[in-house]
This record gives sequence, structure tokens and C-alpha cells, in this order.
Amino acid sequence: MTLAGVAWFNLVSALVGMVGLTVGGGLGIPMEWIEGSIFSSYFWPGIILGVVVGGVQALALAAGYGRFRVVWGLHAAAGLTMMIWIFVEIAIMLVWSPLHGVYFVAGLLQTILAVLALGAWPHPLLRRSARPTPPRGRAVRPGS
Repeated sequence: MTLAGVAWFNLVSALVGMVGLTVGGGLGIPMEWIEGSIFSSYFWPGIILGVVVGGVQALALAAGYGRFRVVWGLHAAAGLTMMIWIFVEIAIMLVWSPLHGVYFVAGLLQTILAVLALGAWPHPLLRRSARPTPPRGRAVRPGS
């Protein structure tokens, strides 16, 4: 449920951001922040935010509700997509805001939860692995 909650937060945020950037005139973000980039307005970044970032979140949620086996992989991909979006946005705008931190952490949390759901959590947590046994067969002597 936590993973679905994070995905819903990310999806709604992406859709609200898309509407604000496309219809809402850029959410009051100064145009100077994208000068020198390939974008002349916030319209296309808004479309990318809603369709790509929001779309991957929607796919992950749909897979979860449909109980498809690919759900954890899609959640990991959605979290990574969110983090990549934040990195690229900062790289283009050369500006950081606390919201970047919030959305990066949300993507990171989603990715971590998905990877743990895939079985990355060792059982028990602090158990040590046995030493690897040497391969059987012909012994190799130094210098031979």
C-alpha cells in the first residue's frame, strides 16, 4: 500500500504539473530558466512531464491493480523516471528548489520499495554469506 501511495502522489503531481505548465502558463516559473534550452515555452516540458513521468506511474499502478507480475519492475522504472526527470530539469534550468528534493525523494522511495519487493532484502538482514568454496578439479601450481 505504501508503494501505491507513493505512485499515486507521483502521478497526481505529474498531472498537476502538466496542467500547470501547459494550460496554466508555466506555473509562474520565469522563462529565463529555460533560455538556451531546446524549449521556447513550458508547454512541451509539461507534456513530457504528464505523458512520460505520469504515464509510467499510471502503468505501474494499473499493473498493481491488475495483479500483473511486472508490477514491481514498473514501479522501479517509474521511480527512476521520476529521479531522471528531476536531474534533467535541474540540468536545464540550473535552479534548485525544495520541490526538486521532495520529488527526487519520492522517486527514490518508490524505487527502493520496488527493489525490496523484488526480493533484494536479505533474510535475515545481517546474516553473513558462507565463504565461497574453491572450484573442484585439477589444482594449478604456481609456475606451471
